[in-house]
Amino acid sequence: MLERAVNRLRKINAIYYPQRVFIAPKWLVLGVNNTCNLHCKMCDVGVSYTQSNFYENLMGSKPVHMPMDLFRKIIDQASTHFPQVKIGYAFTEPLIYIHLEESLHYAKKRNLFTSLTTNALGLKKWAPVLDREGLDEINISLDGPADVHNFIRGNKHSFSKAMEGVEALAARNSKIKINVYCVITEWNVGRLVKFLDDLASRPLNKVGLMHSNFTTQQIADQHNEAFGGLYPATPSNTTETNLGSVDTHSLWNEILEIKSKRWDFPVEFFPDLSTEDKLASYYSRPEVFVGRRCMDIFSNLMIKSNGDVIPAHGRCYNLTVGNLYEENLKQIWNSRIMSHFRSTVTDHGGLLPACSRCCSSFAR
Repeated sequence: MLERAVNRLRKINAIYYPQRVFIAPKWLVLGVNNTCNLHCKMCDVGVSYTQSNFYENLMGSKPVHMPMDLFRKIIDQASTHFPQVKIGYAFTEPLIYIHLEESLHYAKKRNLFTSLTTNALGLKKWAPVLDREGLDEINISLDGPADVHNFIRGNKHSFSKAMEGVEALAARNSKIKINVYCVITEWNVGRLVKFLDDLASRPLNKVGLMHSNFTTQQIADQHNEAFGGLYPATPSNTTETNLGSVDTHSLWNEILEIKSKRWDFPVEFFPDLSTEDKLASYYSRPEVFVGRRCMDIFSNLMIKSNGDVIPAHGRCYNLTVGNLYEENLKQIWNSRIMSHFRSTVTDHGGLLPACSRCCSSFAR
């Protein structure tokens, strides 16, 4: 109830006075390292498409690993100014962050909620540490049954390694909430029911099936005509995927089948499209907005390994709104650049053209 009330107040704040947010951020998303150990076909990092905002936000800063002095600065300021904020280890692969154990220990000592998003390739090794250091939540990215997942990830052992990691946490009776997220692509349509069957009996908190997040060249060009001067957009996550080949009729039938079955865990779709026509439009008409407003720019900040702060998370514009070596979190949360960005987005209806297929545009 309290969280719902806070979210309502945050939305009112966003609509009527976007230039200053009076409510503390919900998440600090940390780019703790700029390297990955898989090569995912639907990801700009995985296919080395270096020209996108997404790639630059995840891989563009140095040093490769966020230094512990910066991490401690973030945690100290968060616990002082925003003690209820959640810390998200998100990019690029936190399980190869060289300061993972020490940083988790420090965050937990300051009583901050910690969440980690991972491909789980190294989860079995890290399970005892994550459990001991009190990680609250882990989000595991999988792409379908073993053969599909391994093909997309470019590693023939990636699915089995992830499952071994889940089993290692289960064997410890860990209190860590385990969530699985799967990006829907042309390679796993028709295999999603099998994927969920394969996860049966696993100790999962929930499974999320996410429609692809992407920006086409056409949308980037349209966006840049109006906003390219301040907030340039780029194509993103379209290099090796063929969105036109997604069989939306088959996918719709599969979605209906999934929703008709009882699973061992909650299954959610992001976004949860209500008709087959809306599903077809999602993939064929990316200029049509699905959501109404980005609330993540009023809820989140992402911090890169060099201390640069950008709005929301890695899919947002590569807009530096402050730096932790020069300002503190409280100042950056309502910095001049951040205020102008929030106001611009709000003045144009809550979303800019290149926001149309970002997960933040239809977040609940």
